[in-house]
Amino acid sequence: MLNEPLASSTIEENGPVTAVISHVVRPGREHGYEAWFHGIAADARKFKGYLGVSAIHPQDHAHPEYVVILKFDCYDNLKIWLESDVRRDWIERLQPLIERPEDIQTLTGLEVWFTLPDKPMTAPPPRYKMSILTALAVFAVSQVLGLVLTPALIDLHFLVRSFVLTMVTVFILTYLVMPRVTRLFYGWLYPKRR
Repeated sequence: MLNEPLASSTIEENGPVTAVISHVVRPGREHGYEAWFHGIAADARKFKGYLGVSAIHPQDHAHPEYVVILKFDCYDNLKIWLESDVRRDWIERLQPLIERPEDIQTLTGLEVWFTLPDKPMTAPPPRYKMSILTALAVFAVSQVLGLVLTPALIDLHFLVRSFVLTMVTVFILTYLVMPRVTRLFYGWLYPKRR
């Protein structure tokens, strides 16, 4: 359950917001968790501002941790859902399925790329630092992909080619580059946590 109110001091209230929620499921209770997830997701859809939900399934079956990514159009609507009686009832049903209370991180923009699974983020780094590192990473990845993929995609319509390059760039940034950049520059991004 959400044990304390979400801190709004670091959250922009007028833009899309993402809640990253992790649940460590008791071994053997995965099927019950999956059914629970589909039920709570159906109820979340009914709330104002809901933009979508997805789950990342565990890789390690000895320590089954599910990560739920929940998106709303603004912080206020997310907060209404997180603190609703409907969600509270679902969280009560969840308790026998999980080993420890859920962990919730609220992200509003670039900071999604600047979180590491083993280092929970309580407050995002300054926007200028995230912008600098993102711009450098996008520049580097787009230059390499431009050299490598453009010759293979040259026969495609320029819009299709641009779309493919954009999708591959975002995928590579999200899963390969930004986690490494965040680790490399962690001390600069989060100087108080070194």
